[in-house]
Amino acid sequence: MSPQILAWLLLAASVAAEVAGTVALRHAEGFTRLVPSVVTGACYAAAIWLMSLAVRELGVGLAYAVWAGSGTALIAVLGMLWFGEPVTLPRIAGLAAIVAGVIVLNMDAR
Repeated sequence: MSPQILAWLLLAASVAAEVAGTVALRHAEGFTRLVPSVVTGACYAAAIWLMSLAVRELGVGLAYAVWAGSGTALIAVLGMLWFGEPVTLPRIAGLAAIVAGVIVLNMDAR
């Protein structure tokens, strides 16, 4: 496997860990519940560690933009699907803008 492909897979795993940590954070109730609190911390630590491996090969600006944008978009969608947050036109437009921004940044990656 090429180092570039491995870096993208590590970044995807980092996004997944960050999203899992944020979902656990929703259940941690202000860090008053032990298990979700520990899961939150472990997932966030894993997300940063995995991203640190990915940026060995990927540009840090691109990697962070993809990580932050993807995580934000996924959490927003999960909030609407799992937690009953409203699905509104401004939210959908915001998600489309995030996705478009990540695509444009990726197109200019060297």
